[in-house]
Amino acid sequence: MSSDVTDKPSVASVPGRIQAFGADGGAARGSGPVRAGSSAHVPDLVLLLRPRQWIKNGFVLAPLLFSGLAMNPGAAANSLGAFVCFCLIASGIYCWNDVSDSSADRAHPAKRNRPIAAGRVSRRTGIVLGSVLVLASLALGAFIAPLLALVLVSYAGLNVIYSLLLKRVVLVDVFAIAAFFVLRLLAGVAAIGVHASVWLLLCGGLLSLYLGFTTRRHELTLLGDGSGEHRTVLEQYDIEALDPISGSLLAVTIVSYIMYTISSSTALSVGSEALSYSTVFVLYGVFRYLYLVRRSHGGDPAGTLFTDRALLTDVALWAIYCAATLYHFV
Repeated sequence: MSSDVTDKPSVASVPGRIQAFGADGGAARGSGPVRAGSSAHVPDLVLLLRPRQWIKNGFVLAPLLFSGLAMNPGAAANSLGAFVCFCLIASGIYCWNDVSDSSADRAHPAKRNRPIAAGRVSRRTGIVLGSVLVLASLALGAFIAPLLALVLVSYAGLNVIYSLLLKRVVLVDVFAIAAFFVLRLLAGVAAIGVHASVWLLLCGGLLSLYLGFTTRRHELTLLGDGSGEHRTVLEQYDIEALDPISGSLLAVTIVSYIMYTISSSTALSVGSEALSYSTVFVLYGVFRYLYLVRRSHGGDPAGTLFTDRALLTDVALWAIYCAATLYHFV
């Protein structure tokens, strides 16, 4: 689920400043730059962008769905544009992160195969590509709505603070990650010019905390005694503490969602309790994810969603049911 500067830097000056950034926004340690060939293959460049992680940007579209404006062409276009903005800026940050965290990534059984860590893409290419993507995101965001551009700048700024400081602070690191998802929701709100629902922000933030702490648990299980070599903050976590935290967040997240489907203005606009029945999909989804993490088959929310058919089907059914209820398709 994982760091950038908003000004376009020169290639010569960026490496020194980027060195502090890591794969999730984390700090790099260890060996120097990886030497790669003068040109990179297109599949490796695509892999560097991590398009599978774009599923996280689905949070940007949630305000469009629950605002009742999904059938409005202008609102839909702006919301999709905001989604593209977050795909661009997130991929740009991933590029910079992979440059700085290549040494730490080599200590991870899966991340060591990333293009820069494996030496298939040069550090220079990662820096330049990341800069172009971030600047393109900010330009598009400013064109759609000035407030959207402000959210994007805030997202980039928080990544910088996270990379330099917050990622090393136990518990705070996961709260920062949750804040990234809340900013995605705010971006969706800014793009279509509606009021931010406190209930929607609360549900999104709590769900992100739950996913973040279960991910930390998965990393501890997967990496074992070598977890600290990949992410220093993992040395301060232990499974015995993470299990009750995850359990508490799971309960609070479910209760908050139920309250949203019953008492929010969106729920009241439906005119019945039909939206609350979508809770069954939420229950199955969070329980399924917890099950996968405990069996060490999960840990990366985006990867798990793409690889687990049951979870993917559940999310699709939840979206379809909510849309049908809110827009009176049935």
